Amino acid sequence: MPSHAPAILVLEDGRSFTGEAFGAPGETFGEAVFNTGMTGYQETLTDPSYHRQVVVMTAPHVGNTGINDEDPESRRIWVAGYVVRDPARVPSSWRSRRTLDDQLREQGVVGISGVDTRALTRHLRERGAMRVGISTTETDPAALLERVRASSEMSGLELADEVSTTEAYVVPAQGEKRFTVAALDLGIKSMTPQRMAERGIEVHVLPATSTLEDVLAVQPDGLFYSNGPGDPAATTQQVEVLQGALEQQVPYFGICFGNQLFGRALGFGTYKLKYGHRGINQPVIDRTTGKVEVTAHNHGFAVDAPLEGSTTTPYGEASVSHVCLNDDVVEGLELRDDQGRLRSFSVQYHPEAAAGPHDAAYLFDRFVDLMADRSTEDQTENPTEKKDA
Repeated sequence: MPSHAPAILVLEDGRSFTGEAFGAPGETFGEAVFNTGMTGYQETLTDPSYHRQVVVMTAPHVGNTGINDEDPESRRIWVAGYVVRDPARVPSSWRSRRTLDDQLREQGVVGISGVDTRALTRHLRERGAMRVGISTTETDPAALLERVRASSEMSGLELADEVSTTEAYVVPAQGEKRFTVAALDLGIKSMTPQRMAERGIEVHVLPATSTLEDVLAVQPDGLFYSNGPGDPAATTQQVEVLQGALEQQVPYFGICFGNQLFGRALGFGTYKLKYGHRGINQPVIDRTTGKVEVTAHNHGFAVDAPLEGSTTTPYGEASVSHVCLNDDVVEGLELRDDQGRLRSFSVQYHPEAAAGPHDAAYLFDRFVDLMADRSTEDQTENPTEKKDA
């Protein structure tokens, strides 16, 4: 059962909310963001992209299905804090092993319940994402506000190293192995390499600090960049590695943070959105097919690229392939050669559907097709030679 001890939440613009302690006691700071998903809170909590963020759930009831041992997307909870309106008193699911409150306490995550999350979300929509503090020990909002304003902002932070694996590991292909992919872990979710493995891909998950030599040592048929936290403008090493891979004409697929870094590798800028896209109900149009898909998002930055036409880059012609239908934010990029053949692509959302809809699962198939086409071209150009990795 959640604690009934008092707690306060203070935003950096001075607005405050009172409620009850939920999760671990103490004090925490981060960037206040809101998530519009009606379900999937366990995957949200364990998504490394939420590192240093205090997540406000817009769904009024949270914790209904408890916590199980099958759905975590990483080794721990990453959110800096958690804000809910009505936590479930008793979880109801045959898969549940413990309550959400117990899991937050066990991992030291400070939260607050009993908050008018609708009013808080409207405030963030109007004023934008901002720093926030939650405390179960401080009773003076003015004192907590001082500490909120002294905390770090998300802009300018490079955080991928803090959430990445420290050692490379392999997720084997299921069934017959078709391809090898080097996946740079910038905050990868466990379901992502699983989706590739289901398609016959052997996935070598590499630390965020990996060099181009580390990537090429895998002899990959393709390169993948995962989701992750932080400001893409503060990230340079991974951009340089990606540019080197594009020069080597290694097929590339990136999601979320990997989309932003792809944009920067191609010469586009990135910028911070007012309040970002976070949830499992975001409508996006795939311009290559004309289909609209409902997608899972978690990002506060976006690529600044022209929505119409193409841009010449050192690696080919780049264009916007996906657009958010709510606000026209760039949601995907593609790179084609001078003959119009697809060479690399990325999307701003999470096609692995953990949590979220399955509309975007085809993107993993598109990656497989891209690697298959490249393999066929190599065999045609060098019929008697083994592909040079």
